[in-house]
Amino acid sequence: MSTAFRWVAQARAGRARAGHLHTAHGIVPTPTFMPVGTVGTVKAMTMDAVRSTGAGIVLGNTYHLMLRPGAERVRAQGGLHRFMDWPGPILTDSGGFQVMSLGALRKLDQDGVTFNSHIDGSKHRLTPERSTDIQNALDATITMCFDECPALPAPTETIAQSMRLSMRWAARCREAFVPRPGYAQYGIIQGGTEPELRAESVRALTDIGFEGYAIGGLAVGEGQALMFATLDSTVPLIPQDRPRYLMGVGTPDDLLGAVERGVDMFDCVMPTRAGRTARAYTERGTLNLRNARHADDLRPISPHCDCLACSRHSRAYLHHLFRANEMLGPMLLTWHNIAYYQRLMRGIRAAIVEGTLDAHGSWLRAQWAMDDWTPDEMPPPDIPPVP
Repeated sequence: MSTAFRWVAQARAGRARAGHLHTAHGIVPTPTFMPVGTVGTVKAMTMDAVRSTGAGIVLGNTYHLMLRPGAERVRAQGGLHRFMDWPGPILTDSGGFQVMSLGALRKLDQDGVTFNSHIDGSKHRLTPERSTDIQNALDATITMCFDECPALPAPTETIAQSMRLSMRWAARCREAFVPRPGYAQYGIIQGGTEPELRAESVRALTDIGFEGYAIGGLAVGEGQALMFATLDSTVPLIPQDRPRYLMGVGTPDDLLGAVERGVDMFDCVMPTRAGRTARAYTERGTLNLRNARHADDLRPISPHCDCLACSRHSRAYLHHLFRANEMLGPMLLTWHNIAYYQRLMRGIRAAIVEGTLDAHGSWLRAQWAMDDWTPDEMPPPDIPPVP
């Protein structure tokens, strides 16, 4: 199939790669982190704020958008790009993870899943074809295959049956996908932490043929070491000329380790969720702005950040906002966290291009292991006198 969607390599450092993802809605430098905009909004942020962080692509979710406002309503209003004020690329998760997490509210069969809405209990049906059609109606730049996500840990045979069902569904998703220049569909590699099952999944998906490949079913409690081991055995099997996306990951250290293993794309709710709960990611680890030690601290969260929270406000002010339950606190801290994740990815990407990834990675890990900046390392911001 001829399509303008492509990933173009720029530089390599070991297994790590830097490149550019060319899409119908713009070019995205990789490695890249996608802020999660589940229901057509990155929580607590305007899209202008998201753009200011340097984000090049965001994520939406089929399950949530089909329930409200509805895919056809979004289509009628110009598609998700116009609806949410994001003209850049959008990747839509297929809804498989959300449906599988409903437990007793859903019933799985070989054709798809019947489930009750977590909002009002209404009954719905998702199949590979329906999920793909919804993503098309949303005008997703990157459509994800509808897959089955078993809860882990699980017996190997259960994981194998689930993976093979997902592979059959992937073939049906591919048949339902509407190819357009600059658009793409990604197959999702499953198989738990079993190398043989992961390899079987990669073979099945590459036989079908997709514009990109995602690694699903990780960051679900298996621990970082086992996740990295699974990447070590899986990523080298993925076609070298296609983008690789690790779904739902993760912490800054997770991102660095996965990039070192050849992953190009990431998403995770961690930075936005942390921002709503007063936790700030920094080069020196994570700060809890609710802690009393910040009540009189006039320093910014980080001396290296130019987001609105850091450039205009002190830790003391942010501490006050959270203690007073003011909505501005989560807004500012979410902005900061997304800005940090984007700055982290830019630095990693630059190190790959410059051939200094080993040194940069060692420096990052050493910084994360340190305590907060001391006052002499980080002077307070200039605060204008009260007239």
